[in-house]
Amino acid sequence: MKRKFSSFGEDFSMAARSSSASSSSSSSGRSYEVFLNFRGIDTRNTFTSHLYNALDAAGIHTFMDDVQLRTGEEIGPELLSAIQRSRISVPIFSKNYASSKWCLKELVEIVECKKTLNQDVLPIFYHVDPADVRHHTGTYAEGLQEHDKNVDQRIIDEWKKALTEVGGLKGWDLKNIDGG
Repeated sequence: MKRKFSSFGEDFSMAARSSSASSSSSSSGRSYEVFLNFRGIDTRNTFTSHLYNALDAAGIHTFMDDVQLRTGEEIGPELLSAIQRSRISVPIFSKNYASSKWCLKELVEIVECKKTLNQDVLPIFYHVDPADVRHHTGTYAEGLQEHDKNVDQRIIDEWKKALTEVGGLKGWDLKNIDGG
């Protein structure tokens, strides 16, 4: 399983470098090459930290919230700003992703930056079926339903549209990458 992750890490690093190089002319003012969007309880201490370390070792400047955010900073605006200042966004879709308002807010910003700043989006489907993301089924339906009680329907519709759009992109469908 470690070998399988190493192979993915190498493939991903090459894709990130290639994407970064092809967008360099339109990316002035960018602070990060990659922004990682993920549900912490699902992947922070497993897949995402391994991916961050592989990208860092390859010299790819990557934003991961617990590494780049300084104590005392207001989290929300800094996260959205980091997305805007990145060349590539990597949403890591996992089982509990849709239950997080922040993951979904970030995803809407990622889609906006894809459209307005030509930011590349490289989705990773970690132990979830891409169709569940795209069609809001399975744990994605459950997560979105939880928000019905306290989130305006217009915002939920924006989240669904972003999930459909990014869930429809070609990405990496990872099954049992680290045995989890």
